[in-house]
Amino acid sequence: MLNEALASSSVVAAQLADTSRVEALAQALQAEPRHVALTVARGSSDHAASYFAALTMSRVGVPVASLPMSIATLQQAPLRVRGQFALAFSQSGRSPDLVETIKALREAGALTAAMVNVANSPLAEAAGTELPLVAGPELSVAATKSYIAMLAMSAQLVALWQRDARLLDAVRALPEALEAAGKLDWSKAVGELRDVKQMIVIGRGAGLAIAQEAALKLKETSGIQAEAFSSAEVRHGPMELIGRDYPLLVFAPRGPEQAGLVDLARDMKQRGARVLLAAPADIAADVADVTLPLAATADTALDPIAAILSFYVMAASLAAARGRNPDEPRYLNKVTETH
Repeated sequence: MLNEALASSSVVAAQLADTSRVEALAQALQAEPRHVALTVARGSSDHAASYFAALTMSRVGVPVASLPMSIATLQQAPLRVRGQFALAFSQSGRSPDLVETIKALREAGALTAAMVNVANSPLAEAAGTELPLVAGPELSVAATKSYIAMLAMSAQLVALWQRDARLLDAVRALPEALEAAGKLDWSKAVGELRDVKQMIVIGRGAGLAIAQEAALKLKETSGIQAEAFSSAEVRHGPMELIGRDYPLLVFAPRGPEQAGLVDLARDMKQRGARVLLAAPADIAADVADVTLPLAATADTALDPIAAILSFYVMAASLAAARGRNPDEPRYLNKVTETH
């Protein structure tokens, strides 16, 4: 897990070496109006889809929804998606429900594509348009470099779709930022979380996607019952859970959501919760009990990608500190074939 996470910078660099397929897809998206986009994914891939959705909605203005696959596979609903865009995300491209869903969407007239790490997969064949993640073999059950590759590919696609040269230049500079992110010291988090049984991970906007991913990794590699919430959502029902010494991990990268995330961290610390705040160095240290550094990228929209890499490095150490093997979690397989 650790070695694969640290390979993310070279994976993104390799991905950027040939952008012809994503450029062709962006041209097809520009060719006619798209009123809605759908994503099809599960697990870590679905969290990558959340990042794609956040970027697409905020920058292109096209609403994006995650499609429950049972709508297509079990209920065989008459999907009215002609002319719209559907994008699948998968490491292996082998899960039957993903394949059948993207096939149904394509047959219903949607423009379909798939981000897949394994070449020539059934999912890529069903989609018709393949965006290779080029992450190489991923042996750890816990996905890391393939997830980051999906985030980078999502940013590429959005930048090309909206013809945003500045964002595209920032994506090209991402490998260097990832190198820096992988070297940041998050060791304080290992001590804080070594003995916890449950916790909440918080983000917002594009950062919610990495909060969701972090919560999943805490479950599968460390056995912690971690749940992810938006900073807006947590002020509703979940707030009742947060009492003295309750652990919170708050991701507060740069961007319009940061101020509200920092305010929440401060409020929860005053309540007595144990707050770990992942934020840039210019955020006051007294906002949280533990501050964790974040690397800056060339565009704030990409900061969550660097943040999740810093988390992955910590998560691998945390799993070892809890006596677990993050590469082979109990009861889990690398390829999950759902129907």
